[in-house]
Amino acid sequence: MSSQLTIGLDFGSDSVRAVLVDVENGEILASCVQNYPRWSEGKYCDAPNNQFRQHPLDYLESLEVVVKGVMQGIEKERVIGIGVDTTGSTPCAVNKEGIPLSMLPEFADDPNAMFILWKDHTAIFEADEINAYAKSHGGTDYTMYEGGIYSSEWFFAKILHTLRMSESVRKAAFSWVEHCDWIPAELTGNIDPLKMARSRCAAGHKAMWHESWGGLPPEEFFAGLDPMLAGLRDRLFKDTVTGDKPAGKLSQKWADRLGLTTNVVVAAGAFDCHFGAVGAQIHAYDLVKVCGTSTCDILVAPQVNNCIPGICGQVDGSVIPGMIGLEAGQSAFGDVYAWFKRLLSYAGDVKIATIEKEAATIPVGTTGVLALDWFNGRRTPNANQKLTGAICGLNLGTTAPMVYRALAESTVYGARAIIDHFKAQNIPIRNVIMTGGISRKSPFIMQMCADVFNLPIKIAACDQTCALGSAMFGAVAAGHYARVEDAMEKMGAGFDAEYTPNKEVVQLYEELYQRYLRFGRSMEKEGL
Repeated sequence: MSSQLTIGLDFGSDSVRAVLVDVENGEILASCVQNYPRWSEGKYCDAPNNQFRQHPLDYLESLEVVVKGVMQGIEKERVIGIGVDTTGSTPCAVNKEGIPLSMLPEFADDPNAMFILWKDHTAIFEADEINAYAKSHGGTDYTMYEGGIYSSEWFFAKILHTLRMSESVRKAAFSWVEHCDWIPAELTGNIDPLKMARSRCAAGHKAMWHESWGGLPPEEFFAGLDPMLAGLRDRLFKDTVTGDKPAGKLSQKWADRLGLTTNVVVAAGAFDCHFGAVGAQIHAYDLVKVCGTSTCDILVAPQVNNCIPGICGQVDGSVIPGMIGLEAGQSAFGDVYAWFKRLLSYAGDVKIATIEKEAATIPVGTTGVLALDWFNGRRTPNANQKLTGAICGLNLGTTAPMVYRALAESTVYGARAIIDHFKAQNIPIRNVIMTGGISRKSPFIMQMCADVFNLPIKIAACDQTCALGSAMFGAVAAGHYARVEDAMEKMGAGFDAEYTPNKEVVQLYEELYQRYLRFGRSMEKEGL
C-alpha cells in the first residue's frame, strides 16, 4: 500500500511554495514555487512610504498552481492533510460573510482593502498611540506578553491606521482576518469571521490575546484608545487554536479546484517562522533563525516565569503545544543585501556573489566601515520602526566589497544583539539553528554568525523548513501523529552543515560588535 502524504503550504513575502511529504519518513516527493503575479509587478505598493499590500487573488491563484504542481502523477487519495503558514502580521478587512473587501468589485484596486503585508510600516503613529495608551490608561498593560512594545507591523496598529485612512473601508469592514487564518478558512469553506479557526500564534504574538484576561483586551480598552475601534472586539474572536488542530476538511469547491478529495484535513494556520522552527526540529532552548528578507527568531521553553521585555511576544502553544513560544527577529536581513544590489545596479549589471567573494577575503576589522542594519526599522530588541540604517567610516578608498562586508557584519551583529537580550533575561541559548535561503547560499555569512555569536551554527538540511513544518502540522491535524514532537522526529530532515567559531577572529569581532552597539545607541539617541 502506498504511504500517506501531506502538503505543506508556505506563503512568503514574494511567493507561495508547496511541498508534498511522505508522513512516514519526511521525504519530500515534490516541491513547487509560484511568485505572486500582481506583487511581482509592484502593484498596490509604495515602498518610499512603507506601504506593502497584497491582493488575495495572488494567494489563491498561486495556491492552485503550486498544489497542482506537486500533485502531478500522484493519487489524490494518498493526501490526508494540508498545513498552512503565512507571513504575519498580515491582516485584511472582510465583510460579514468573511470575504476580503478587495475581492468585491468596488474595492478591487483599493490597497486599503487588501492584505497589509507584515513589513508595511504605515501604522507607526498608531503603534505609538497603542503603546502610550497601554501604559497610561490606568489598567492592565495589555502589551506585557508582547514584549511591552506594540509594533507598527502588528494587527491592531494596522487596523486602526486603515480605519482612519479610508472611510469606505471603515464602513464596509465587518471584521478583520489574518492571512494565516483566512487561507485555511477559505480552503474549508468556513470563512464566517465569527466562526473560523483563529491562530493562537497570530493572536498571541500580534493581537494582545492572552488567556489571563479572557482573550483579547476588553472593549473599554479599544473604545478608550479610539472610538473607531468601539464594537470591533465582538466581531473578532475570543478563542484561539494551536496549529495541530483541524480547521476543517477541504471543501468540495477546493477539492475540485486542486484535484484532491474532501477527506483532506486542513490544519489551523500559523506564522511561517513558527512552523519553520518545527520544520527545523526545534527543542527547548534552541534558537531557530529563519533567514530571508527579514529574520524571525524562535525559541521554545517549558515555562517562562516572567514577561520578557523587548521581544515579539511569548505565547503558550504558538510553536509546540504545551511549550512557551518566544519570538524575536530583525526587520531586514536579506533585504539589506538586496538594497545594496539595487543601489549598485544603476552602474550596470551587478553580481552580488562576486562582491561577496571579494568581501570574504578582506581581513576582519581592516575596512574602518561600520553599518547599522535598521534599514526597515528595528524589530528586536525593543521594536522601533522609526529607526533607519546607517553607514559610517567611508572614505575615497572605500570599495563596494568593503561596504558589503560592513552591511553583512551589521546584520550579524543585529542577530547577536537578540541572543544577548535573551541571555540577559535568563533565557539560555543551547543551540543555534539557521534555516532559510541565506543559510544555504552564503557560507560567508554563516561562518560570520558562528564567529560573532561565538557559538556553533547548525544548518537545517531541508531548504523549505517552513513548508515542511506546515506538512508536519498537517500530519498531526489529520490524526497520523498524536503530537507535534512525534511528527518532528519522523519527518525531520536533520542538518547537513555546521559552522564552528574561528577562535582567531572571535575577539576581533567582539570589539567590532561593541562598536556597533555604541554606534546604534548614538544614532537612536539622535532619533535617526
